[in-house]
Amino acid sequence: MSAFIAAQFVPLLFAGLLLFLLTGFPVAFSLAATGLLFGFIGMEAGIFPATLFQALPLRVFGIMQNDTLLAIPFFTLMGIILEKSGMAEDLLETIGQVFGPVRGGLALAVIFVGALLAATTGVVAAAVISMGLISLPIMLRYGYNRTIATGVITASGTLAQAIPPSLVLIVLADQLGRSVGDMYEGAILPGLLLVGLYATFVLIVSVVKPAWVPALPPEARIYREANGASGHISLLVLLGVSAAAGFGWSRVHQSIINPFIGRDLPAPSDEVLIMSMTVASLTALTLALAGRLFRLNLLSKLTERVTFVLIPPLVLIFLVLGTIFLGIATPTEGGALGALGALIMASARRKLSISLLKQALENTTKLSCFVLFILIGSTVFSFTFNAAEGHIWVEHLFTNMPGGAMGFLIVVNVLVFILGMFIDFFEIAFIVIPMLAPVADKLLPALLPAGAPADWALIWFGVIIAMNLQTSFLTPPFGFALFYLRSVAARTDYKDRITGETIPAVTTGQIYSGAIAFIVIQVIMVAMVVIFPGLVIDMETKKAIDLDSIKLEAPTGRGYSDQPALDPMRGFQQPGTGAPSDSAPGGAAPSDAAPKAEPPAAEDPMEALRRSLERDQQKK
Repeated sequence: MSAFIAAQFVPLLFAGLLLFLLTGFPVAFSLAATGLLFGFIGMEAGIFPATLFQALPLRVFGIMQNDTLLAIPFFTLMGIILEKSGMAEDLLETIGQVFGPVRGGLALAVIFVGALLAATTGVVAAAVISMGLISLPIMLRYGYNRTIATGVITASGTLAQAIPPSLVLIVLADQLGRSVGDMYEGAILPGLLLVGLYATFVLIVSVVKPAWVPALPPEARIYREANGASGHISLLVLLGVSAAAGFGWSRVHQSIINPFIGRDLPAPSDEVLIMSMTVASLTALTLALAGRLFRLNLLSKLTERVTFVLIPPLVLIFLVLGTIFLGIATPTEGGALGALGALIMASARRKLSISLLKQALENTTKLSCFVLFILIGSTVFSFTFNAAEGHIWVEHLFTNMPGGAMGFLIVVNVLVFILGMFIDFFEIAFIVIPMLAPVADKLLPALLPAGAPADWALIWFGVIIAMNLQTSFLTPPFGFALFYLRSVAARTDYKDRITGETIPAVTTGQIYSGAIAFIVIQVIMVAMVVIFPGLVIDMETKKAIDLDSIKLEAPTGRGYSDQPALDPMRGFQQPGTGAPSDSAPGGAAPSDAAPKAEPPAAEDPMEALRRSLERDQQKK
């Protein structure tokens, strides 16, 4: 029996975990219980020593001392404060008015607001529920196709998985042993491209099926000038001026920032993009504030509304990401900056109250404790898993499959895609990723472009997993985003409060069918990231260092010679170290006529130290 347990220990360990999960036991405690139970079984079977769990308390305390994970409560608090202060409602209303006159305008507004909420709240549930409560009734009121309306809301809500600063990316960076800043840097371009693909899809629908995505009727456009103008011209002018300021900054960014932070390498493109957008946003906000302060009346009502509602959260997001990308702040410090900025913004909007702050702190504490307990449980499980050399078992499982590194990527993506339908992304990150990371670190560098640093293979892998997890949130029948929208969508017919018409209920089938097109888009995006690693890795600034090409040359100027340097362990000089020569006065080179003494044969430093101690002992 012991021989069977030893031979099949890792499969039995996974079977035990599955059994615990099927009983409905909480995941964190299921992980810990499985790890402890099988650890004791292994000790009884003679597989592990009786001292197996002696180091476990140190591992748990190590988790508590992990500064990187402090970013999770900070970013969570930032998102909850902004959400509870009514930012989502104002953003949807304002951007809806901007895009309302065009077909598909409301859908585009939902996509862009979803991207903003993703970068502020960072939580899928908050984004989907907020947009489901606010935008779905408006879209149904004005005749939007139900599958398009529900699909846009659920897909935009899942952007919180992939757009920095994302909680998923923080956890993945921690589990993969990589920098959170590098993970944010790698994810920003794929995240923005995904937003662009969503918007492109809506534009195509507006051309092919214009009746599915009608424009807002004139009576629904509330921000108009006294002469009846919409105010879009003023908005375009301000956008042009701000874009010019941002473009101008992009041309001088490197010459200003590099001396400031002492960097010689070219500035990464994503850093330039974030800082240029920060400058553009601050320019627009400054012009709007100056116009209101001096009563210049240069901007239309719509432009002022857009500026004062949209720019502050944008500036906050860009400042948080910019300080992280520049290396001025760690992700934890960036999260603290974001939380402070959210409190200031809520106070400026006169929405910050003791009740809101208490609710935000309670929700932040619950989520942080949830993450911490899952991490502790997964640590106990991985303790037993690694003691049984489970990582080698997993490595053999994947390295022997056809397709090599690409086959590994395909199988892992299918596995994560399926698991994402059933369990939360935190659980996937803490259970599955630590098992796959060693294999990915060994196999994936072969798929990187020539000259790419091998340590960025895990950054690329993490971004792929984040995009994949986003896809799984939409997949019927267990996609979490679908359930979030189902919880707030109308289950029965209701009378619209504006038009007075009866609006039919939203069915579960309509929500499921609406997600299909966006699942296809996300799968395309995952495939693009897999095929083109350059979307994640900026090859202009991330160059692999050829260690063989590095040469260390000793100075040959005054006071240095080729004589061996003095070694305190052996009493002679090491060749080529450039130690000062005292063979001639003033450090002059020794005479050519003087014969050079040959250094004694190399001796083990520890042996020389032992002999020295023996001599000292004999003298005593």
